[in-house]
Amino acid sequence: RLNADNARFLLLAVLIVLYMLCGAAVFSAIELPTERQAKERWEERLENFTRRHNLSRTELRRFLREYEEASVAGIRVDDIRPRWDFTGAFYFVGTVVSTIGFGMTTPATVGGKIFLIFYGLIGCAGTILFFNLFLERLITVIAYIMKSCHERQLRRKGVLPHNGRRGSGTSEVDSLAGWKPSVYYVMLILCVASLIISCCASAMYTPIEGWSYFDSLYFCFVAFSTIGFGDLVSSQNIRYESQGLYRFGNFVFILMGVCCIYSLFNVISIVIKQSINWILKKLDCRCCHRCQRKLFRSRRNVVMPGNVRSRRNVSIETDAVNESDTDGRRLSGEMISMKDFLASNKVSLAIMQKQLSETANGYPRQMSSNSKQNGFSGGVGALAIMNNRLAETSVDR
Repeated sequence: RLNADNARFLLLAVLIVLYMLCGAAVFSAIELPTERQAKERWEERLENFTRRHNLSRTELRRFLREYEEASVAGIRVDDIRPRWDFTGAFYFVGTVVSTIGFGMTTPATVGGKIFLIFYGLIGCAGTILFFNLFLERLITVIAYIMKSCHERQLRRKGVLPHNGRRGSGTSEVDSLAGWKPSVYYVMLILCVASLIISCCASAMYTPIEGWSYFDSLYFCFVAFSTIGFGDLVSSQNIRYESQGLYRFGNFVFILMGVCCIYSLFNVISIVIKQSINWILKKLDCRCCHRCQRKLFRSRRNVVMPGNVRSRRNVSIETDAVNESDTDGRRLSGEMISMKDFLASNKVSLAIMQKQLSETANGYPRQMSSNSKQNGFSGGVGALAIMNNRLAETSVDR
């Protein structure tokens, strides 16, 4: 029987494949008719051109292929600025290290391609590390602000004294130290922040680049999410009004947008993980309901899974204490502060090698309560930051 982590992995893989199949069907139904119409118009123009100038179709197609090769090298019909001057090269390396990769500028020489492999290897790794650290600090600031607002609400209700001291041992005050913001509130805040940045950036791109406002929003999502199709690319004209100011604003908007969308994607991944856990829990309850009833009838003074935490809101904190392997693990995501992040990652290479060796040799691995995680265990990067635990952001800090 597959363990819980493998079941989650397989379910996520199946859902992603189904999601891709549905997306392919929708895009094919929307875009294919337009593509066919454009191809018919092009064939008609090509036929009229060859007939008017008495050219063979083969020669004309050969000429068009040569133009396509020149276009890849950066040659255009209109006289535009060189793509590989210093400013153009700096814009190119920005798209490389941020993994956007618009594709409008690519190295054509063997030396440039070889250098890009090593340059991108280090640059992308460093940028991802920067995004992870940015995400950790952003979540810590959001948690601190939300906790301060929560404390103000308690003071207005009279539950928490205005001097900050604990009252007569009420449950509200006792639970304040362990209070964590809901992952859904964090996701809402990041959504609003990303939307505000995209709207402000679109207001700048629309008059300067000559795009429609909708095309500007489309470009913002494609660029900020590092998809980078390359059909719309900013800062490519030969001249702009206030060119230096525009390039600086373009850089700032792309940097802020990528950071916010990257953080939003990681928070959404927590919600997806919670949904997968919920689906697996429902499937497990339906398939093994009778077996579980027999098992719990044979045990006395046992708390049924889900009864203890059924009234708790889903937050970004998962308490590993008092969790058992039978309760399916708590459905929540987790985030961490810099202090707890450094403390939780003080694992030496020898311990990691020992765990890998024991796993490979089939030895039983002892799992402590602190090592049990909800969803996909372990992990590196931003998802691991949120999957360990969110720091307690107290007012005393």
